[in-house]
Amino acid sequence: MEMVDFREMPYSRPDIEAQKTCLQKATEAILSAASYEEARKVYFDLQEADKQVSTMFSICSVRNTIDTTDAYYDGEMTWLREQMAQLIPLRKAWTKALAECPFRKDFENEFGEQMFRMIDASLKTMDEKIIDDTIREGALRQQYQKDSAMAKTVFRGEECNFYGLLKHMESTDREERKEAFHAWAGLYAQIAPKLDAQYDELVHLRDGMAKKLGFSSYTDLAYLDRRRFDYTQEDAAKFRRQILEIITPFVNELRQVQAKKLGVNKLRYYDEALIFPEGNADPIGTMEELVQKAQSMYAAMSPETHEFFDFMVRYHLFDLETRPGKRMGGYMTRFPGYKAPFIFSNFNGTSADVDVLTHEAGHAFQGYLAMRSIPVSSLSGSTSEINEIHSMTMEHFAYPWMESFFGDRSEEYLTAHLIGAISVIPYMAVVDEYQHRVYEKPDLTAIERRHVWHEIEKKYMPWRDYDGEAFLEEGGFWMQKQHIFLYPFYYIDYALAQVCAFQYYSRMKTDREQAWQDYLRLCRAGGTKGYFDLLKEGNLLNPFHEGTVEKSVQHVMDELRERYHN
Repeated sequence: MEMVDFREMPYSRPDIEAQKTCLQKATEAILSAASYEEARKVYFDLQEADKQVSTMFSICSVRNTIDTTDAYYDGEMTWLREQMAQLIPLRKAWTKALAECPFRKDFENEFGEQMFRMIDASLKTMDEKIIDDTIREGALRQQYQKDSAMAKTVFRGEECNFYGLLKHMESTDREERKEAFHAWAGLYAQIAPKLDAQYDELVHLRDGMAKKLGFSSYTDLAYLDRRRFDYTQEDAAKFRRQILEIITPFVNELRQVQAKKLGVNKLRYYDEALIFPEGNADPIGTMEELVQKAQSMYAAMSPETHEFFDFMVRYHLFDLETRPGKRMGGYMTRFPGYKAPFIFSNFNGTSADVDVLTHEAGHAFQGYLAMRSIPVSSLSGSTSEINEIHSMTMEHFAYPWMESFFGDRSEEYLTAHLIGAISVIPYMAVVDEYQHRVYEKPDLTAIERRHVWHEIEKKYMPWRDYDGEAFLEEGGFWMQKQHIFLYPFYYIDYALAQVCAFQYYSRMKTDREQAWQDYLRLCRAGGTKGYFDLLKEGNLLNPFHEGTVEKSVQHVMDELRERYHN
């Protein structure tokens, strides 16, 4: 496909019948291939056809999330999910033929063993028995996005959604923060019955799918589906224990210092986001100006980032502005036919806007590189434990340019960013342990699930105080984490990645060029190897090994004691 501006990218329904024919012919051809060269051509011809379909799917999905009220793209997403699910039997037949192909070893010699580790795993996670369940799961996820995007309330005479309230929750006026917090909590309490019902159905649906596929629990299916080949649930629990023992006490210490700085006897949830009593550092400039500053930063950072970000700007591969009906959150996705990444976000006037231009841009940078250098599409991206290293490390690499975004408050931004990076890790452990508990007992009621959240939250985040807000005091806070609804078990990945990003940050302090080369090598490797091997590729310590968490975060804790405690 010839590259065009995102705003002009054409969308048309993929020809699903033609795709079915491609799959059938490819399956027959791979089984009858007389040579590796012939089998290889069959593989890449099908990949090219798949790229066209996945590009249309991505364009439709992005436009649906940009405006969840757009009936056309809402309907198209429903249709696409149904059609994609109907391809499962043909997709499985093709995958099985490829796995049993007599030239498998030749493929592995050229592209690595990870390609077939993924293929073998996919044969265990897709089956026509779950077609209807897959369609229903997609519909529930789409409904959740719409319901959360449409939620709004009136705050001080202004109609606000969740993002509109977050700015007020960083106000230097404690009463304003408190009022905004209670409005925010009330908004969730208002839609809680609907979200509880959706999640309850999702949990039972996912559990049922796992049982149909022969797994003892959805957790087992999710681990395989997320390509967690190198570690187990027990390993994840040991990693969470390192967080509990090393990071939770430090964050508790941070919160006590923060309370003194803010002049409050007891730090409440609505105080946590305010790091400095005079107010947090907010970026200077409009959305367009921030993008221009990012373009200058990436031009100076390296030749690779210069080329990448100019491409993003030239083809308007962003949608950053918060609007009514827009899906919450931020993400990076790809249009594979164009070899183009795309960044979606909701700017709200806080430092989080700059974080988008570093974090999501880190994802996009890796995608830009890999789509141009890795021939097997499925290997161009890795598992989220690795992908989040790309994004979180870029946040740290951007530190030298923060003065252009924050002026004379750039040092305060850096302090706040480091506080945010380390203090969110215990919360990530809460999200992960909560999901393990929920899928271990899928018949828990909505109230019982809240009690589970409350119990885990108290363990990892003993400082958390919701100021008597009943809905949150009983454990309703889990509901605001969209990953729990949309991407089950995708959250501990951020903690694993941040531990690695802190290793790169430590290296940046002494040898920035070496740190950059290690990072660049990791980005270029995409998903061509397994998790543990990619850590070695990037010259990183394994977070699951005893002592790695402490080694990785000690320099951050020391720096923050100098920056913030004094």
